[in-house]
Amino acid sequence: MSDTEKFEAFKHKIVWENEARYGAEVRAKYGDGQADAANAAVLAMTEADYERFEALKDEVQRALEDAVRAGDDPKGPPGERIVRLHKTWLGMTWRDYTAQAHRALAAGYTADERFTAYYDRKLAGCAQFLCDAVQYWAR
Repeated sequence: MSDTEKFEAFKHKIVWENEARYGAEVRAKYGDGQADAANAAVLAMTEADYERFEALKDEVQRALEDAVRAGDDPKGPPGERIVRLHKTWLGMTWRDYTAQAHRALAAGYTADERFTAYYDRKLAGCAQFLCDAVQYWAR
C-alpha cells in the first residue's frame, strides 16, 4: 500500500470512528448536511491540510493552557487570539461558519463533561476559558 493509500485509509478510519462515536448526536443537533459536509472536508484534506488541522488544534490547546496558567482574562488579547485560532480550525471542517454556531458549540464545551474533560485534560479551566472567550469574541 502506498503512502497516499495509507493516508486515504487513515482519513476514512477517522470519519468512520467519529460517525460511530458521535454521528447520531451530531446529526440530531446539526443535521445531516452539516455532518456530511464535515466528513467530506476531512476526506478531502491533503496530508498538508491534515497536518495544519492538527497543528491548529494543538496550538489552541497550548494557548488555552498558557492563558489559564497566566490568569488571563478571556476578554483580553489572548482570548481574542484563541478564538481566531479556534475559528480557523473549525473552518477547516465547517461548511458555513456563524458566530452564533461558534458560541453554541463553545457553550457545549462547559455543558458536556466529555468536552470539558478534553480541554481540561492537562489543566482545569481551559474549557471555561474557551467558552468565555468565544462568547465574547466570536464574530
